[in-house]
Amino acid sequence: MLAILGFLMILSFMILIMTKRLSAMIALMVVPVIFALIGGFGKEMGPMALDGIKSVAPTGIMILFAILFFGIMIDAGVFDPVIRTILKVVKGDPVKIAIGTAALALFISLDGDGTTTYMITISAMLPLYKRIGMRPLVLAGLAVSASGVMNLLPWGGPTARAMTALNLEMGDIFTPVIPAMAGGILFVLFMAYCLGRKERKRIGVLEIDYSTMAMTAAASEDDGLKRPKLILVNYFLTIMLLVALIKELLPTTVLFMVGFAIAITINYPNLKEQKERVMHYADNALSVVSMVFAAGIFTGILTGTEMVDAMSNVMITHIPDFLGSHFAIFTAVISAPFTFFMSNDAFYYGVLPLLAKAASVYGIDPAFIGRASLLGQPVHLLSPLVPSTYLLVGMVGEDFGDLQRLVLKWACGSTLVMIVVAVIFAIIPF
Repeated sequence: MLAILGFLMILSFMILIMTKRLSAMIALMVVPVIFALIGGFGKEMGPMALDGIKSVAPTGIMILFAILFFGIMIDAGVFDPVIRTILKVVKGDPVKIAIGTAALALFISLDGDGTTTYMITISAMLPLYKRIGMRPLVLAGLAVSASGVMNLLPWGGPTARAMTALNLEMGDIFTPVIPAMAGGILFVLFMAYCLGRKERKRIGVLEIDYSTMAMTAAASEDDGLKRPKLILVNYFLTIMLLVALIKELLPTTVLFMVGFAIAITINYPNLKEQKERVMHYADNALSVVSMVFAAGIFTGILTGTEMVDAMSNVMITHIPDFLGSHFAIFTAVISAPFTFFMSNDAFYYGVLPLLAKAASVYGIDPAFIGRASLLGQPVHLLSPLVPSTYLLVGMVGEDFGDLQRLVLKWACGSTLVMIVVAVIFAIIPF
């Protein structure tokens, strides 16, 4: 019964947001409450939802101050040289712009943090997309696709969870998967080429003065806000923040809070200017952060009612015997829907050990199952349970359902390519 309720809840949510009957934020709050009441969890529903909100609170706060930090960097003109350089290279061609976007996102994703990737990529590229006339949705799709592949890095989260859950080392799980990641990277660049060609067919190649365009496609509309004399200081501050994030010197939330405090004090020491800058980004920050807390209600009820556990058990117990010898392939395939419908924590700490135990019956090493479990990550980032994706759609001003419709088939393609490469290179057994 719980499993059925869980599947129906997720299905109802997806239908409501993809058909635009409800906004994602409203659906995240209303749908789980309704199904919790149907399941008879009325009395426990409040604490469950509150636990979920508490679990996403650090992420919500981090996103809030990340928006403010990078907003200050945008206003100060930090990304203007990047935009001008890219403009000189792409020369108004949507295909080159799309490929450049994918390459930039892939490079920035080396820090393993989707939020940072989105903040920098969108901040640098969105003005260019608007100036050229390309759809911002394409920009968001390329950013999330690049992050989906690079999310396999050991410090990105899923790999660390898999290693912990199976008590294995990085050499057992991540290092062998690198060729599959390379295949995924090439597919993302291919995706960028295809989407770029569609945009080129729609808007053509602009024949304009690129030097003028480079000057006008600035990240900040108000030249009075730019701080060219502080650009080296701002670059140093941004790089130091990224290094601190990668090395985890402090919790991510604290780093962004301190980084924002330093950035706004250096660039806009006047209190009136500080208030204006915060107010300028308040609308975007509120819409994104409120979505994160709404997702907390969804995950809190899904976990607290044990619907997620019931769904996992149902799916695992219905594995046909003939798939036993192909268990690694099976794990790779189901890792996409599993991590789409549940959090990475729930999958890697709850489901993965069960899959590894079941595979051992057929003589399959747990390391193979751990590697296979990572290959569905491109699909995972399109899940409504991933807070950073709400930041992404909020920054480009697009709808979550539209992003899913555009990218989901490409994300499945990335997963398929990585699985094929993994089989060819014997990363996982066929």
